[in-house]
Amino acid sequence: MSGHSKWATTKHKKAIVDAKRAKAFAKYIKNIEVAARIGGADLSGNPTLADAVHKAKKNSVPGDNIDRAIKRGAGLDGDAVEYMTIMYEGYGPNGVALMIECLTDNKNRAAAEVRTALNRNGGTLADPGSVAYNFARKGVITVPAEGTTEDDVLTAVLEAGAEDVSPTPNGESFEVITEASDLVAARTALVDAGIDYDSADAEFVPNLKVEIDADTARKVFRIIDALEDSDDVQNVFSNFDLTPEVQAELENEE
Repeated sequence: MSGHSKWATTKHKKAIVDAKRAKAFAKYIKNIEVAARIGGADLSGNPTLADAVHKAKKNSVPGDNIDRAIKRGAGLDGDAVEYMTIMYEGYGPNGVALMIECLTDNKNRAAAEVRTALNRNGGTLADPGSVAYNFARKGVITVPAEGTTEDDVLTAVLEAGAEDVSPTPNGESFEVITEASDLVAARTALVDAGIDYDSADAEFVPNLKVEIDADTARKVFRIIDALEDSDDVQNVFSNFDLTPEVQAELENEE
């Protein structure tokens, strides 16, 4: 989903796409390094690393890059970088809540970049706790819809602690929600049932979503894009919801 207008030229668009692809690769690699540092290089004994590698491969990160990241993270290839996870809370237009997850080796830089991205795009940094109470840490598994049905997915994960299974707005995948502690069990249940998955992550899921109009959505997307341009920002979670009519309006602008 994007509220951006069409790019002026194909060349310019390709440059933007390539830049975002490179940033996305760097974030997948960072996740792998951290998972390997915490739990070791053995994928069979480190489910967090296994999921990070799976997600990277699904998004076409080269195998050599993945292998080097595992070695760096596990300390098998010289000294590993020490990353810290920091959560920032903020507001977008019309009170839209934002949870900003950073993975950084420089707390001061991360804080400055988050504050700048918010301030320059109509958002504000919130006091700790003022937004977080609206969210719960959940396991979120994305399953491609091609080749399977919602009933197939539900049957596979029901006994593994799944709380909800629903199609995503674009209809291209299903989203499985679990308690964070049940994420690995649900993911394993899918694999055992022969159902592929795109990603399995612990995320901040809003307890209550707020519907926004197209104009507000454009502003929120601009804030999220600015935040994700920072190498230190790993994920941005929000509580906005789009009606089918608003989605259609935004898609027509692409």
